[in-house]
Amino acid sequence: MDYVNLGNTGLKVSRLCLGCMTYGDTERGDRTWVLNEQQGRPFIARALELGINFFDTANVYSLGASEEILGRAIRDMARRDEVVIATKVCATMRSEPNGFGLSRKAIMNEIDASLRRLGTDYVDLYQIHRFDYTTPIEETLEALHDVVKAGKARYIGASSMFAWQFMKALGIQRANGWSRFVSMQNHYNLLYREEEREMMPLCKSEGIGVIPWSPLARGRLARPWSDQPGSERDRTDKYTKVLFGRSREIDQPVVDRVAQISADRDLPQAQVALAWMLGKPFVTSPIIGASKPHHLDDAVAALALRLDEAEIKALEEPYQPHKVAGFV
Repeated sequence: MDYVNLGNTGLKVSRLCLGCMTYGDTERGDRTWVLNEQQGRPFIARALELGINFFDTANVYSLGASEEILGRAIRDMARRDEVVIATKVCATMRSEPNGFGLSRKAIMNEIDASLRRLGTDYVDLYQIHRFDYTTPIEETLEALHDVVKAGKARYIGASSMFAWQFMKALGIQRANGWSRFVSMQNHYNLLYREEEREMMPLCKSEGIGVIPWSPLARGRLARPWSDQPGSERDRTDKYTKVLFGRSREIDQPVVDRVAQISADRDLPQAQVALAWMLGKPFVTSPIIGASKPHHLDDAVAALALRLDEAEIKALEEPYQPHKVAGFV
């Protein structure tokens, strides 16, 4: 396993991050496809065996069950100071006026709730899950700064938003001497490359670590077009349809190129798609999901795969512009 600094910080993270949205409780929230604790723990154990030290979850994943599962697994399988735990805040946790968002009240309540579920005194990376249009950004940023100064988070990060919103936040943090966002967790893969227009250059310029979510387009890049949809998640997850419910004419040519190169290389499609992303200099650590044993092995194998210029050109050539997806 390779380890790199997260942006301009001294924090070392594995080149791959295990996303823990897959592990939860079907009775909590609306994700009927998640693996329960007994099913999910072997994947966390395998990730640790492979040298992955970076784990991402969120308070809203199975309404806290994902944090609980990750916290217990880390307690049983690793030393706390050996791993980097990231979680997120913003989404609706309770059906009451202050049960969501990025107000000072919500942030202070949710960081404590996340710490209880994770069974730890601090998180390494506390991220705003989305932009909150109902709360002044200054209120959010000062509250996050206070979370860091209280020792409840080592670093703070952001997730999918417009580049102008992210730059505005960075500017306010700089002007006030507040703790600065060190990472951006955004939607990026071969089927959705709109982030290359503004967000990726911004992150490179500002020294922000990039940890993309859905690097395999929720499995669409990991299998031939004729095999889609390929899982219960594809068939039942409403958000998947929002992200990838586009026309065959736009996405199939890209998937077909991945399939062609994987056939030429005699390698799984997932390895090719991940190798393409890992070759981007602005990408720090893609967040991978794992629900089958080979998912983690394919991801680690992609670290050693180097695509040549002709292969990269072939993969990128069919792409067509898309509407913004993932936060609007």
